[in-house]
Amino acid sequence: MTSWFTWMGMDYGWAWFIATIIDILVIALPLMLAVAMIIYADRKIWAAMALRRGPNVVGPLGLLQSFADGLKVFLQETIIPSAANKGLFLLAPIITFTVALIVWAVVPFQAGVVLANINVGLLYVLAASSLGVYGIIIAGWASNSKYPFYSALRAAAQMVSYEVSIGFVLISVVLWANSFNLTAIVEAQKGFAWGWVNGNFINPLLFPMAVVFFISSLAETQRAPFDLTEAESELVAGYQTEYSSMSFALYWLGEYANVILMCALNAVLFWGGYLPPLNVGWMYAVPGIIWLFIKILAFFFLFSWVKATVPRYRYDQLMRLGWKIFLPLSLFWVFLVSGYLMVTRVGVGS
Repeated sequence: MTSWFTWMGMDYGWAWFIATIIDILVIALPLMLAVAMIIYADRKIWAAMALRRGPNVVGPLGLLQSFADGLKVFLQETIIPSAANKGLFLLAPIITFTVALIVWAVVPFQAGVVLANINVGLLYVLAASSLGVYGIIIAGWASNSKYPFYSALRAAAQMVSYEVSIGFVLISVVLWANSFNLTAIVEAQKGFAWGWVNGNFINPLLFPMAVVFFISSLAETQRAPFDLTEAESELVAGYQTEYSSMSFALYWLGEYANVILMCALNAVLFWGGYLPPLNVGWMYAVPGIIWLFIKILAFFFLFSWVKATVPRYRYDQLMRLGWKIFLPLSLFWVFLVSGYLMVTRVGVGS
């Protein structure tokens, strides 16, 4: 796109700037629409599993329910507690929402179709996603209320705990692909099982890490059974208890944008990303973005399925799973994968 603008006679600097803005909007606007529709899908899946109808009044089949809810919160008054730190109180949801969007810059939608195809894409994902905890901590502290503050501390401990195991899981993936670039990681998943299957999930060395990463994704996004930041019995609505109107909606949108992001990362890192499930010629006729979209929807269904069926963990169970099971397991798997690669790629004598 930059070359097209320069061909039209525009200065290179301005051409690059305008092309980048257009690329960002091409990603961000459909993502916002996807968040609205994914909230609708979430509610429909829960309803079906509880033998209810779910949203079915606003628009055909209730498809406009998310937009009606968005209009409702937009028209509400933003109430700021008198004892709150006003600046930080309003900044916190903006941080959470923004961080949920910036990670998409390095997600490959198809071969060569990525906003920033940087060599350290996976490090960028870790660095950017870890910033989300600041929006939660700031919200709990700026509210000047004990329940949001307790929830913010609980959420921070939970996110940090599972980011550690996620980091070791990603090291195993990086070692196998020999690259931090997400496109290279996807391309390294071609042709397992005698060249027929695309995806690390068929790899016996990486499949256990795919399971650990999926469960850690639930904890990282505070989805059930790890939604202890919103435990109604002791914390009301958690760190966003004092929020209303659009400031509350930004948290809601940020949460679902993070869920979609984690579904995309599960697909990209372990399930072939934009590659078709089988390494068969005719399947490559389907655009890669379609395969990625199908895999994201499949993982989102799993996220909703877990939320509708699995009871909430106690906090000690959550911490024990993260620190005493996932951390040692993922650390051992780094040793196992690196040892296997040393033997097969480098050789025992080396």
